[in-house]
Amino acid sequence: MKAQPVTLEALVDDLISRIDRLDPAAAPRPRIGVDGPATAFGDDLAARLVAALHDRGTFALHVPADGFLRARSLRLERGRTNPDAFYEDWLDLRALTREVLAPAGPGGTGRVLPSLRDPVTDRATRAGYVEIPDGGAVVVSGTLLLGAGLDFDLAVHLTQSDAALTRRTPPDQQWQLPAYTRYRDEVMPEYLADLVVRADDPRHPALVVDD
Repeated sequence: MKAQPVTLEALVDDLISRIDRLDPAAAPRPRIGVDGPATAFGDDLAARLVAALHDRGTFALHVPADGFLRARSLRLERGRTNPDAFYEDWLDLRALTREVLAPAGPGGTGRVLPSLRDPVTDRATRAGYVEIPDGGAVVVSGTLLLGAGLDFDLAVHLTQSDAALTRRTPPDQQWQLPAYTRYRDEVMPEYLADLVVRADDPRHPALVVDD
């Protein structure tokens, strides 16, 4: 495999063309997962994709996965700096499926909850439900999303080298690095994603393609 430099605009255009090719029967409201470490540009890419969809008249909703973290008492039960807990316990997979992915999927109601819990205050956000029309899209961005049973119709994985990830991770978050190594080795997300993007420098991404 090799990496080809790509602009963010071209990357968004590529994603939109892939969304357009999805089967409406299998993906009535396309669910796009943007997976990558916090040091990549996942939230920014998701926001750009939603904005581009809006510009062409398609309803789209950005759902940051951080809005579906488990309660602090549960996710920190094994300590505040436990990488295995970060990998296994932080994200409430059931809530994200129940409130976002299942309603947006085939046979779903289309009523999606944008967030459940504020990651800073650890309190319920009291967000209201949003009606996703047929053809509308839901874009979920976050870390360690793939290989956990979450149903995405299109998945993007943003990857960084160990050196870039270490360099860009703030000192107080370095304890998370073993979780990313475990994720890479156990899940191999680059083989689960529909699109893989190198983001060692998020300002200059590169699309990973077959030789």
